[in-house]
Amino acid sequence: MGKKAVMIVCGAAVVTVAAAVVVRQRMRCFGEWSKATAIVKELEEKCGTPIAKLRQVADAMTVEMHAGLASEGGSKLKMIISYVDNLPTGNEKGLFYALDLGGTNFRVLRVQLGGKGRGLVNQEFTEVSIPEGLMVGTTEALFDFIAAELAKFVGKEGPEYQLPPGRQRELGFTFSFPVQQTSINSGTLIKWTKGFSIDDTVGRDVVAELSKAIEKQGLDMRVSALVNDTVGTLAGGIYNNNDVVAAVILGTGTNAAYVERAQAIPKWHGLLPKSGDMVINMEWGNFRSAHLPLTDYDHSLDTESLNPGDQIFEKIISGMYLGEIVRRALYRIAEEASIFGDTVPPKLKVPFILRTPDMSAMHHDTSYDLKVVRDILKNVLEISNTSLKVRKLIVELCNIVATRGARLAAAGILGVLKKLGRDVFRDGEKQKKTVIALDGGLFEHYTEYSKCMENTLRELLGEEVGVSIVIEHSNDGSGIGAALIAASHSQYLEDDES
Repeated sequence: MGKKAVMIVCGAAVVTVAAAVVVRQRMRCFGEWSKATAIVKELEEKCGTPIAKLRQVADAMTVEMHAGLASEGGSKLKMIISYVDNLPTGNEKGLFYALDLGGTNFRVLRVQLGGKGRGLVNQEFTEVSIPEGLMVGTTEALFDFIAAELAKFVGKEGPEYQLPPGRQRELGFTFSFPVQQTSINSGTLIKWTKGFSIDDTVGRDVVAELSKAIEKQGLDMRVSALVNDTVGTLAGGIYNNNDVVAAVILGTGTNAAYVERAQAIPKWHGLLPKSGDMVINMEWGNFRSAHLPLTDYDHSLDTESLNPGDQIFEKIISGMYLGEIVRRALYRIAEEASIFGDTVPPKLKVPFILRTPDMSAMHHDTSYDLKVVRDILKNVLEISNTSLKVRKLIVELCNIVATRGARLAAAGILGVLKKLGRDVFRDGEKQKKTVIALDGGLFEHYTEYSKCMENTLRELLGEEVGVSIVIEHSNDGSGIGAALIAASHSQYLEDDES
């Protein structure tokens, strides 16, 4: 055989080997992609929320509400009696303050209420950072700092804010930490969270501590109400629309509050309030049921959390966790299907690196090449050169996780409506308009989530009832809402009404 023939044979062999390598690579890529899509399909099935399942979740929520109202510790839902038995009517008049302490910053607000037909005339606020040392110092030091800032703010009160002569200023105190409330304006701290650790505050009345510090400043001010931000959202909602019956927060965390008939609360042993009503702070983030569609990602997230076994509902519907669930699913796909190459990108291993605002931005990406998804992968997870196919798969992941959360939130709202008897159409009765006040960054900014939640609620209620149920955005319950509750529980209420 001549040289030429040998070269032809060798060349053909090289081509055959190269072709075989390409085929193997293609088969491997096809196999890996099939694995990736199978993982997504499995997640979609396990996150499934058919209407029948959502009705079971709603029924379970109603059952737990009854159990929580019957006795302390009778349910995963705490159903806390808020002692708010007078919600604002719109007739409140005068100058009121609010202090909102819920994290490393606190806000002080003042509002001037104009009375019937005039509503909120003026409002101002200031925000103050708490020095780190005070978060782990003493009770006295923390409340003295807060009271000093409050006194500074009061000192800048302009002529447009008018306090009738001989009256004390009144303040609503939003304290977003676990407290055992004992009256409308008293409650003892159960434990600190969110980076605070001041041992000598635990078991003490936080209103008494704040009042003592205010007195030291020479400020004539009474703390009229200790409130939770969800109860404040309910107050803000009902001030603007007296058809509001409940409030829901969908933000970093989640909660709900609603107006209950006092006689329907077996664990209430005091005198029935004049109004006949009592606001219940459900703490619904702690709801759990065998009907909740949980995945392996949810179980591992819960196990590794600071509060395993608690806040299960919150961990699958709220802004703190949605992005993390997507990250966990994406990590598994990267590990088992190698969609980002042979090694898992290091940043993808970092818990909570993918925040829900990032997830929302990817979910809302309408560009033809999913540029927003590409940029977030590059800037947040340091993953470059992704294919359009991979980016589409990531949008699908976001959609699955957000849809489950939104539909379960709708089921929770249905549970509250069932407890109130507002979920069915009764022949011969005029259907009452029912308004749910909603607040929180997740509801406000994650449009796909909030749209899905509202559509699901309508689907669950049916056309006849659905037209009478309205979702309204109620802004700043922790600030303005607290000032409104201070107004509706003012010590001068009877004087103003006479």
